[in-house]
Amino acid sequence: MPKLKTKSSVKRRFRMTAKGKVIMNPSGKRHGMRKRSTKMKRQARRTTYLSSPDAAIVKNFMPYSR
Repeated sequence: MPKLKTKSSVKRRFRMTAKGKVIMNPSGKRHGMRKRSTKMKRQARRTTYLSSPDAAIVKNFMPYSR
């Protein structure tokens, strides 16, 4: 059976923890920070975990990161 390919966009945007959770950086921090609320800017600094249905999709695109 041939090797499975990893999606290049997924390997740049997501990381896996040791327990198998998917970590992502929040979106919406490239430009236009003046119109964002202070709460949004503060919460978007840290990484977040993907929800389990979304994590299942991302894990299919990263077959060797488990």
